[in-house]
Amino acid sequence: MTTLLSIFIISLLSSLVLTPLSGAIGKKFGALDIPDDRKTHNKPIPRIGGLSIFITFNISIIIILLIPTDISKTFTIDKNLIFFFIGSCIVFFIGLYDDFKRLGPKIKLLFQILGASVAYYGGIRIEFFRLGSFILQAGVLSYFITIFWFLIFINAINLIDGLDGLAAGISFFATMVLIFLLVLRKEYEFALLFTGLSGAILGFLRYNFHPASVFMGDSGSYFLGYSIAGLSIIGSVKSQVGVAILIPIIALGIPIFDTIISPIRRFLIGAEMFKPDRGHIHHRLLDKGFSDRRTVLFMYGGSIILCLLAIVLVNIRNEQAGLFLVILGSGSIIFIRKIGYFDYIESKRLYGWLKDVSDEAGLTRERRSFLNIQYQINKSNSVSELWEKICVALEKLNFDKGSLCIDVSQKMNSDIQDKQSQIRYTVFHWTRNTYDKNQNEDFLFKIELPLLNEETEQYYGKLTLINDIKRSLMTHYTLKRVEHLRRTINRSLNRFYSESISEGGPFDS
Repeated sequence: MTTLLSIFIISLLSSLVLTPLSGAIGKKFGALDIPDDRKTHNKPIPRIGGLSIFITFNISIIIILLIPTDISKTFTIDKNLIFFFIGSCIVFFIGLYDDFKRLGPKIKLLFQILGASVAYYGGIRIEFFRLGSFILQAGVLSYFITIFWFLIFINAINLIDGLDGLAAGISFFATMVLIFLLVLRKEYEFALLFTGLSGAILGFLRYNFHPASVFMGDSGSYFLGYSIAGLSIIGSVKSQVGVAILIPIIALGIPIFDTIISPIRRFLIGAEMFKPDRGHIHHRLLDKGFSDRRTVLFMYGGSIILCLLAIVLVNIRNEQAGLFLVILGSGSIIFIRKIGYFDYIESKRLYGWLKDVSDEAGLTRERRSFLNIQYQINKSNSVSELWEKICVALEKLNFDKGSLCIDVSQKMNSDIQDKQSQIRYTVFHWTRNTYDKNQNEDFLFKIELPLLNEETEQYYGKLTLINDIKRSLMTHYTLKRVEHLRRTINRSLNRFYSESISEGGPFDS
């Protein structure tokens, strides 16, 4: 324990010294976080505090190797750790570069995957999961599961880094609970690594807590997420992968949950998947009237509770772990709904969205039925036959009245305004049997659709549709079906006119 305490103090003091220096470097070379609509600070603040965390952690590794104690002697640099350090450097330096020169999300994601792949190549893998006597082998999916694991942690810390001290504080609590559990299992070599990391975070937090004088930036969040993810796998594998690997997930439950839900939320509301927004949990709390400090302290409290629950999880039987996780997940969802995080995913909206997707894909019976009508319209050989099949479509769409006005002048291959004397129109009419001709016009919905060749802008005529909304309201998909109908009619008329031109005669109605 003395060794662990010594490493923690050395790491803490180093971070306290190096963090202001990293902030000064950020100011000098322009690595500043400029305020905008998403930010809560009102002046530029250096954002390369991650540099001090990275250097301090590596200093702690050197100290561990130099201090000759019984615990430090258990620590050796093996293949796993070598590749872990290489991968951590990749994600750290791409984050550091982004802190100076902004990169696109796809490039950053590519380097995150590269860093995780290096760790996987070095043997840091999730190959199986054990729960009691049940063992689930990952097999060929091991690579994808491992990469996903790294990406979740890296981006969880990055996304939660939106308020002063929030990401650093939650990361500190997570590392402390991991140290506690590793000491219980007497895996001191990994406890030493997490101790060095926790000291570096706490020293940085001194300057990052509200009001912050330095931010960790992408370099810090990437490095912390990668380190917690990688070291958790190494430690869990050596103790058999069971509920132990769930500990860091639970300890970082708030940011991980936010990371998983954010792309789903952005997808459902049609926002860009990787574009930052104000829809995260801490933003929701701010919108509820919480101050910055109160929001951070509130989320600290939630993280501490989750860390304590993680410790409880380790000490219960595997048979109880599943029920524990179900209760924990249910409670989390209830809390998230209370703060309004799922307001945009109301059951009616979600059902409507799924119905729209099914309709667009042609999975609903109504859509398939109308697609068949469109197919029949395309097979028409004359305007008269075309109108007969259009009437079937109008009946299907629940319209009350319709007319088709077609220009049947010869060839129509010159400007229509130069041939006004030659223009002849054929008009077709259809009326529903139950339509009241004396209906008040205030209750009639009328739409006129021009029919034309959209490439040459040659005018063919128009389709007029009338619906008595007092008798029957149009469905949610009526206008979409009408547009499909218009395009289908246009294609048929294009074919008719092409045939009439090639034959050199008038258009056959």
